[in-house]
Amino acid sequence: MFIRWRSAACAAALAAAFLAPGLAQAQLLGGLLDSGSDPQAAVSGQAAAVRATALGITTSLADSGTLSDPSQPVGTGQTVGSIPGLVSAESLHAAAMGWTDQVAAEASLSNLNMTVAGTGITADYLQSRALAVSGAAGSGTTAIEGLTIGGVAVAATGIPNQLISLPGLSVILNEQTQTANGIVVNALRVKSLDGLTDVAVGSAHAGI
Repeated sequence: MFIRWRSAACAAALAAAFLAPGLAQAQLLGGLLDSGSDPQAAVSGQAAAVRATALGITTSLADSGTLSDPSQPVGTGQTVGSIPGLVSAESLHAAAMGWTDQVAAEASLSNLNMTVAGTGITADYLQSRALAVSGAAGSGTTAIEGLTIGGVAVAATGIPNQLISLPGLSVILNEQTQTANGIVVNALRVKSLDGLTDVAVGSAHAGI
C-alpha cells in the first residue's frame, strides 16, 4: 500500500507525533524565533525511507517529495517496499513540514533487509529526524535498533558519523552533514568501495 498526503489534518498529526520533540530540540538551540521574524526565509525539506544509487540509477522508497511552502507539509508511507536484489523493508514513512522560521523532516522504517557488496545488513527499526531553525545550526537525531552486519550485532553509539569499515564496504551510522542552510541526517549510509552502490536508509533533510 502506498499513501501520499497533503492536508491540514495530517499536518496536525505530524506536528503532534514528531514536531513536538523537534520544538524541544529548537529550544535547546537557544529558543524558538518569533514566527514572524523572517517571513521571507526560503524553506526546504525532504525525507525518504530509502534512497539508493546502484550502477548509476537512483531509486527511492517512500519519498516525501520536496517541501517548498511552510503551509503545505509533504509526506508519504508504504506498508512494504523493495528494490529487487538490494533492499526490502516494512512500515516505511517519510514526512517534512515547516513554519516561516523552521523546518523539520523525519524518515523511518522497520524490518530492513539489505545486501551490498555481498554483505547482509538487517535492522529491526531505523529512524532519522532533521531540524533547521532560522539563525541556528541544523540538528539531527537517529534511532537504530537491532542492527546486524554480516550476521554480527552492531551497537549504535549515538555519536554522529559512526564509521564501520569492512572489506569492500563503508558503513556510517547516524550520518549528519551540515549544509549551507540546514542539515541532512541519514540513520544508516552504506557504500561499496567500488563506487557502484550507495544506499541511504532513513534520510531526512531540513533547511531554511
